[in-house]
Parts: sequence; C-alpha cells; structure tokens
Amino acid sequence: MTYQLRGGTLIDGTGADPRADASLVLEGDRIATVESGSLNGKARGEVIDLDGLTLLPGLIDAHSHFGLVSMTDDRSPPAVTAARIFRNCELALDAGFTTVRDVGGIDGGVAQAVALGLIPGPRIFPSGPLLCQTGGHGDESSPFAADHHGHSHGIPGLVIAADPCDGPDQVRLAARNAFRRGATQIKVCVSGGAVSFTDRLEDAQFTVEELKAAVAEADARDTYVTAHAHNVRGIRNGLAAGIECFEHGTFLDEETATAMAAAGAYLVPTFAVLRIFREMAKDWGVPDEIIPRIDGLEEAMAASLKLARDAGVVIGAGSDILGPEQNRRGLELAIRADLGGAMEAIVASTAINARILRQADDIGTVETGKRADLIAIDGDPLNDANVFDDPARVVLVIKDGQVVKDIR
Repeated sequence: MTYQLRGGTLIDGTGADPRADASLVLEGDRIATVESGSLNGKARGEVIDLDGLTLLPGLIDAHSHFGLVSMTDDRSPPAVTAARIFRNCELALDAGFTTVRDVGGIDGGVAQAVALGLIPGPRIFPSGPLLCQTGGHGDESSPFAADHHGHSHGIPGLVIAADPCDGPDQVRLAARNAFRRGATQIKVCVSGGAVSFTDRLEDAQFTVEELKAAVAEADARDTYVTAHAHNVRGIRNGLAAGIECFEHGTFLDEETATAMAAAGAYLVPTFAVLRIFREMAKDWGVPDEIIPRIDGLEEAMAASLKLARDAGVVIGAGSDILGPEQNRRGLELAIRADLGGAMEAIVASTAINARILRQADDIGTVETGKRADLIAIDGDPLNDANVFDDPARVVLVIKDGQVVKDIR
C-alpha cells in the first residue's frame, strides 16, 4: 500500500526544529520520501491530510510490563491473563506506541502473536522473566515455603514474571531458557526494588560473576543485558560485568553517572509508575505495606536524571506501567517534558530508545528508508506535552506502513 501524508507539522525525532507543511510518501512498510511542501502536485497513493496536526515517529516505551496484570492474583485462568495482556498491547498501540521493550514478564509468544497480526499491538522486544537472586527483587515466593522457586513457573508461551537463580551456572541456565522462549535481550536485578517483600532498595543483588554469566550469554547472541537498578552499588557491579543499560537509576551520584557515561551505558528513568502508583496500587494488586516504599523516589529520580544528563549519559524513557488496564503510558513524556523540555522527552522516546534497543537503523526517526511507524497528534506537543497522556489526542497511528488507528 502507498500513502501520501501531507499538511502536518513534522517533529522527526532527531531533535531538529519542527517542519511545517511536511509531505511524506510511504511505500509498503518503509518511508520513501520526506519533503517540505507539496510533492510537485503529484499524488502518490492514498492521500492522508494532516492539516493542523503534528506528525511524529511512532513512540517507543523502553520499559514495559504487558504481562504484569496483577501482583497477587495467582488464581486467574490463563485465558483471562492472556486477554488482559492482549488488551494492554492494544492500549499501547492506541496511545501511539508502535514499539515497546518488555523488561520482565511476557516471552516470545506474545511478541509472535502480534507480529503475525493475530492481535493488535506494538512491535515487542521481550526480555522474558527478569532474572533475580533468591530473596531479591522479583522473588515473590513465601519466605517459609518448602519450594521457594515454585512460583516462577508462570505460563510459558505467555508470561513468567521472574526466574530466581543463584550462582553463575543457574544464571546462565535461566538466560538460556529466556532466549529459548523468544527473549531478545536479558533483564537482571542488581538492586532491591520498590515492589519487593524481602529486600531493601539499598541492597545490591547478584555478584559480578553471576552478572557476567548473563552478559556472556547475551554476547553470544549479539544482544545485551539491561538491569533493574536503584542504587549505585548495583550499578557499579553491573558496569564491572559489562551490562549495557540500567533501568530507574533512582539514587545516582556524580561519580557513578560519570562512570556510566565513560562506559557508554544507557539510563532509562521510569517516572510514570511513581506518579500514579498510589492511586493505582489497589487495581494493580499491590499490598498496602508496599506503598510507603515509594516515598521520595520521584524526587530522587529527578535529581538522578539531572546528574546523568550533566555527566553525558544517554538517557531513554520508560513508563514501567503495571496492571490489567495500562492506559497511562504517555504520562512518561509529559513528566519528562516538565523536567527537561518537550523536545528532550520526544527524542528520548523515539530516537534514543531506538538506539537503546539497537534498532536505530530501522525505527525512531522519520527518515527516508526507515520503517513507516508514524503518529499524528491533535495539538502541539512542544507547547503541551500532556497530549501524550490522552490517547484521544493521538488521532492517527501507522505501524509498518499500515494505518491501525484513524480518528481524525
């Protein structure tokens, strides 16, 4: 299918100034032409009029959890869990996210279902279960259960939240299983977490040797490891092991930020989940005793964002949204706009996230030859980034050159 998009204001994801009255031609799943003004009056394919709208690359969420539809309900039928996961995929696409990286939960089965066109959703880069140590973030088994790893079985082909493993050999096996089930990268936990029962945010988790085992398995497949990391001890261990990306980075200091920049490691802050945690905790199934653990985290993460920016760390964006109805994914851009400007938020959620996912040659910016992932917004996101938090303002979504939403 060939489309001609014309009349919109283009923000191309590179950080360049917007271009008024842009014209694009999409041929198949690729962008064939990007120009300013009309295409010499020659209509090519079906015309999509974008007068008064803002055209952007499809958004990318580098920290999603489609499969974490409940933190406590282990009794849901697999069909209900699957339906909720598929609903979250649909909601992400409706909000303008044409690509996501799932960093703990779904495996390659869901990504394959979307790729085959069986369910609507964004392009998915799944990590499979997050790898955690016994008693660490992600290990939600009872401390007094005879089989403390029994909860990790999940529903292979759909979702496994976490895989507790100890020692380099177990980490290596867990990574191999994740890849066997379709993971495109590995997620590990190098610190305690906010939604945890037997650890502290200050804890460092996994040894350097354990982390090196995961990195070696990823390297063997020409991919990488990202790490849940709130504190600097965990990040330092991760850097020593060769981990490429760090999620959250809540309690950075200047020395660690400088070390991340020197290593070329990425940071993916996650503000949206902190902003709405209290109001949504009950729907997400989070026990009341966990809620106080998030006190002060948003302020600390904002300070870490500034430290990382000043140190030259490349910073992406992720929502970390949980639950059965994940409809606030765009809030991340609105919050980041308040902290660093709307253009920075857009670039982080497009070009930089594509770089983090090792997909910068294919997605993330509006350029000739790249994949035809585009959205049109009713409004000017540079003046009001809150439009990203309202899917009704995302009036057009094109993924792989196909119109998947059009409410202009």
